[in-house]
Amino acid sequence: MKHSKSSRQTLYRGRVLNLHVDNNYWEIVEHKPAVAIMAVQDGKMLLVKQYRAPLEDFTLEIPAGLIEPNEDILQAAAREFAEECMLGGDLSVVSRFYVSPGFCDELVHLVRAENLRAAYGVPDDDEDISLEFLTPKELLEGAKYGKFKVSAPAITAAYLLISEGL
Repeated sequence: MKHSKSSRQTLYRGRVLNLHVDNNYWEIVEHKPAVAIMAVQDGKMLLVKQYRAPLEDFTLEIPAGLIEPNEDILQAAAREFAEECMLGGDLSVVSRFYVSPGFCDELVHLVRAENLRAAYGVPDDDEDISLEFLTPKELLEGAKYGKFKVSAPAITAAYLLISEGL
């Protein structure tokens, strides 16, 4: 099959994503880029617990959000970290990855937050978030045995932290 956008049909345009069909076959979700913040305090990962409508349940995730127009990666990470956690820190880009490239182009930039400190942020009206702290091992075991519903960036961060000796 040809790899071409020549016959792309847009089925839906939304605030966060667009849905297309290429060559009357490939269903493609076009998603805005995002940041995900990996923060550790006292040997435990900072996680946000929030309700996710597609799962009709709560998830454990690392703080994350969309990169706004005219915002660079670290600006977006600082804004999201403050909005979701009321925290700031020394930020650095660790990696970037596609969450589900079989159908979605969402690019997530993984950012490390160190030297955490209080910061002012305005939470989004539609987010009901609480903070939790778990070791990477506790998060991975909870995900493995179905105790937690965990996002892909949180799993990625947990394995990275374990590889670094946490």
